[in-house]
Amino acid sequence: MKALLDKYGILREAWNTLPDDRHRLQLLEGLAELENAESYRTLQFPVTRFHRAKGVKQTVYRADVDKISGWRLHLQFDHDGTLCLKDLIPGSKHDDVTKVVKAKKHRYE
Repeated sequence: MKALLDKYGILREAWNTLPDDRHRLQLLEGLAELENAESYRTLQFPVTRFHRAKGVKQTVYRADVDKISGWRLHLQFDHDGTLCLKDLIPGSKHDDVTKVVKAKKHRYE
């Protein structure tokens, strides 16, 4: 199991913000994949399409909550290898990674 840290209350925010139970279930499935060490060993992330975000100086990773509606999670690895949830991005704002990171730069190391 891979450790997952939620220092900014992203899970609570997601539970209150996501539009319906289908999205909440997809969030849980995605978190299960992100906590699965086998996914990192094989570099296979079919549920979340976990990947490094391009266009930002910091090492920020993105994971889909729902590919169709555009809901995404932003994550970073801590110095000890812990995966840290940094932000929940609504579908309307998922395209501009640099703008989202700059708006909450205090969260991103």
